[in-house]
Amino acid sequence: MLAPTLPAVAAPVGGVFRTGGPGSETTATTLPAPRGLSSELEARYLSALRADLESSLPLVWGRRVHSVFIGGGTPSLFSAAGIDRLLADIRARLPLLPGAEITLEANPGTFERERFKAFRDAGVTRLSIGVQSFDDALLQRIGRVHDAAQARAAVEEAGRAFDTFNIDLMYALPGQTPAQLGADLDVAMGFAPPHLSVYHLTLEPNTWFANHPPVLPDEDTASDMLDLIVQRCAAAGLQRYEVSAFARDGHRCQHNLNYWEFGDYLGIGAGAHGKLSFPHRVLRQVRWREPAAYMRNALAGQAVSNEHEVARRDLPFEFMLGALRLREGFDLARFGERTGLPLSTVQAALDQAQQRALIEIDGVATATGLPRRLRPTALGFDFLSDLQALFLPRSPADRAAQPG
Repeated sequence: MLAPTLPAVAAPVGGVFRTGGPGSETTATTLPAPRGLSSELEARYLSALRADLESSLPLVWGRRVHSVFIGGGTPSLFSAAGIDRLLADIRARLPLLPGAEITLEANPGTFERERFKAFRDAGVTRLSIGVQSFDDALLQRIGRVHDAAQARAAVEEAGRAFDTFNIDLMYALPGQTPAQLGADLDVAMGFAPPHLSVYHLTLEPNTWFANHPPVLPDEDTASDMLDLIVQRCAAAGLQRYEVSAFARDGHRCQHNLNYWEFGDYLGIGAGAHGKLSFPHRVLRQVRWREPAAYMRNALAGQAVSNEHEVARRDLPFEFMLGALRLREGFDLARFGERTGLPLSTVQAALDQAQQRALIEIDGVATATGLPRRLRPTALGFDFLSDLQALFLPRSPADRAAQPG
């Protein structure tokens, strides 16, 4: 299960500008940002990231990095020099593959927009802009601090500064109508984005929205909205390659593809999560969430606040949870490569999924004798949660009750 390549994940700001108030897709909102971080705080945080990375090196020796994703909080508040230092620290300690994808998450605020070209010059190759909507009223309802004009200006600037960029939109927002979604799509498509991510609003427990639930579109309306998104993206030449992701040829997000294919990734930064595979185990790690605690502990060589091995019985579900989100599916040989388990472990669930017309499997690979490729059917994609649930670990009682 030891992978020769490894995506590195850096979350430079983490939760510095997060609050539990009215929120967006993460059920948190970005506070009005100061004009950048203080040079002292930025330098200390970057030193903590470097210490975190150095402490992690024994776990990832011999692996090469094919992508870096700088996200979490508001990383684009860092100076271009700070991003340059971060990438230099990574390159000095882990070999980056030629053409490695380096993504930076950015909000549409004016100050951040002014830095886009400088981020490109620092080594960032891809920008992901958290637009959410181009409608001022909807942005206010979900607690965003930017307005529609700033969102348009940010996307326009991203198109000038980068060959590839992503627009994040949301649908099924409080009080949103299909016509409003259509208007958002009109604006987005006008920029001819190479990549578009569109997420359904989810109300997480113990958040402001969960305690003060807004009026949301009903399930039928939300389903119609998704159909509209799929139709409009197809007409614009954006292929749906994952549940929420649409891209032109050559612009799929390699970093996220690695997540969905149960690949390994090293997470550094406040609140960062990581997953690393070894010959006989899969390890998950979590860094200290609160930035001050993270910096203090990382500089002392103790950046990880929690880690655990994934139980073997949980590996099939964890693999399928992401892999089944891919419209084109995956090579079934990848299951054994990433979990260390034989395909027979999930054969009963595969048979059941086929009987219910939720998946289809292509031919047989002559070299391995294994079926070549599995993909969800249109029905399986529509009922993805039901399909994924077939791979949940079963209790002995469940297995005894299973026919045959």
